[in-house]
Amino acid sequence: MDNKLKILVVDDESRMRKLVKDFLVKRDFDVIEAGDGEEALNVFYDDKDIALIILDVMMPKIDGFDVLKEIRMSSKVPVIMLTAKGTEYDELKGFDKGADEYITKPFSPKILVARAEALLRRSNLLENEERIEIGGIIIDKTAHIVTIDGNVIDLSFKEFELLTYFCENKNIALSREKILNNVWNYDYFGDARTIDTHVKKLRAKMGEKGDYIKTIWGMGYKFEV
Repeated sequence: MDNKLKILVVDDESRMRKLVKDFLVKRDFDVIEAGDGEEALNVFYDDKDIALIILDVMMPKIDGFDVLKEIRMSSKVPVIMLTAKGTEYDELKGFDKGADEYITKPFSPKILVARAEALLRRSNLLENEERIEIGGIIIDKTAHIVTIDGNVIDLSFKEFELLTYFCENKNIALSREKILNNVWNYDYFGDARTIDTHVKKLRAKMGEKGDYIKTIWGMGYKFEV
C-alpha cells in the first residue's frame, strides 16, 4: 500500500511542471500532471485521492479560476494558485473562488513545496490537535476558524498560523528567527520586520486579547494568558 500523498500539478508549461514535480517527488509526494484546465478536471474527477492541487491561472481551454470554481462545487481539496500576474485583483479573485494560497511567478520551488506542506499539515491534522482553547480564544484548525469570546475573527492565512504557533508554544520565549522558520516554513533571508508587521495586525484584530502576545525586547515574543 502506497501511503504517499498525491498532488496534482496543473500548468501548460511542461518545464514548469517538471520543476515543481522534481521538488515534490524529492519530498516524497506522488505527483500527477495536467497540461490544461480541461485535462485537470478530467484527472481530478478520475482520481478520488488527490490531497492537494497546484493550479496555474493562465491556461488554454479552461483557465485556473474556472477550474477552481468547478472543483469547489464538489470538493474542499486545498488549492495553491500560481500566477504570473501579481495584481491584488487577481489575488482577491483567487481567494474569492476558494484558493487556499496564492503564489506569484517567478517563485522559488522550495517555498512552493513549503507552502504545500503547510497546507497539507493543516488539512490532515491529527484528531487531538484539531482544536485549541486558551484564554477565551478557540482555534479550530480543521475549519480554519478563530473565535474570541464567541466572536469569529477574520485572519489571513499567515495570521492564523502565527496565532496557532503562539498558542501551541504558550509561555515560551520565541525568537523572531524561530517564528520565521516555523510559521513561514523556510529560512527567511529578508528581515524580521515581516513578523513585527504580522504581530501588529494580529494584535489589532484580537482586541484586548492582543495583550496576550508580549514583546520581548531585542529577541521576539511570548504568548501568555
